[in-house]
Amino acid sequence: MKLSARVGQVTPSMTLAIAAKAKALKNSGVDVCSFTTGEPDFATPDFIVAAAKKALDEGKTKYGPAAGEPQLREAIAHKLQTENGLCYGAENVIVTNGGKQSLFNLMLALIEPGDEVIIPTPYWLSYPEMVTIAGGKSVLVPTSQENDYKITPAQLRQAITPQTKLFVLNSPANPTGMVYSPDEIRALAAVVVEANIDVVSDEIYEKLLYDGAKHLSMGAVSPEVFERTITSNGFAKGYAMTGWRVGYLAGPVDLIKAVSAIQSHSTSNVCTFAQYGAIAALSGDQTAIEVMRQAFAERRQYMLDALKAIPGLTCSKPDGAFYIFPDIQQTGLKSLDFCSALLEDYQVAAIPGIAFGADDNVRLSYATDMETIKKGMDRLDKFVRSRI
Repeated sequence: MKLSARVGQVTPSMTLAIAAKAKALKNSGVDVCSFTTGEPDFATPDFIVAAAKKALDEGKTKYGPAAGEPQLREAIAHKLQTENGLCYGAENVIVTNGGKQSLFNLMLALIEPGDEVIIPTPYWLSYPEMVTIAGGKSVLVPTSQENDYKITPAQLRQAITPQTKLFVLNSPANPTGMVYSPDEIRALAAVVVEANIDVVSDEIYEKLLYDGAKHLSMGAVSPEVFERTITSNGFAKGYAMTGWRVGYLAGPVDLIKAVSAIQSHSTSNVCTFAQYGAIAALSGDQTAIEVMRQAFAERRQYMLDALKAIPGLTCSKPDGAFYIFPDIQQTGLKSLDFCSALLEDYQVAAIPGIAFGADDNVRLSYATDMETIKKGMDRLDKFVRSRI
């Protein structure tokens, strides 16, 4: 059987592969401290689970509209209007199988062979793969720790060519945890309007902010940039609903219709009763979500303090998500070797930065319990000291 050339251009997810290796070791009895996956360790809040159970009891187990349950699309549009200042109606929204599918479908609907997509580095590892599958070309723009791993307006302007179709913005960001300030968002928006390109704003971590950081949706900056913005989001991170697979995309009606047509021939509708859980998530008491955010904030601070005490590691202070992205250059190791040795010798699992286009870094997730964080950071300290 001869596989398509397209498959050969796609790299399997390194984060999932390393997380699976760490899990296999743990299942075999090894005491592994895992800082790998981007998944909250909290259970989905009870009121969301109850809404899904109620939907099951009411027989909401049949096929639904490919674009999503009308009530959920309305709820998402209301959320985007009231929380984000984005003037979307239900017709501007499609419900997808997680935030990942919203972006995958977007690339298929928008990108043609030869189109360029600007992606700041470090990046979430699936962005370039999606562009490749759609036949486009990823233009990777390196950022630095000195600038908190954020693309500048000058860098964005310089990367734009006549072939540029889309700019990918992720804030709060995976893998760095960095949050673009409102002023930084406005400055980038000005370049987007000036160059007349489209931008997709991936806002999946928007509810996880710390130390007074503010989230501004790109599309809320001005009517001019709103016309050029597509907003991707979902329920996985902020609501601890990773396994529910409910995300969404919001944008111009013609684009949403195109994405809906693609989805109708791939997955069709998102799990029907899961969508009723998502409706409850948006309309219910948000106290449980704030409790999770505060726990992440405490873990983040502990991990930051521990990293500062480890010689040879440096890192910028993240203001969002649940990741820290330390620079490991002083150890003399590249990220794959660093993570392999750390897992083998000290039973700590981290993600190599090369997966995100940054081989001098590793990603540590603090979406795990404090006991694991304390034990794992102590082991990390011993590992690094043994190498420098």
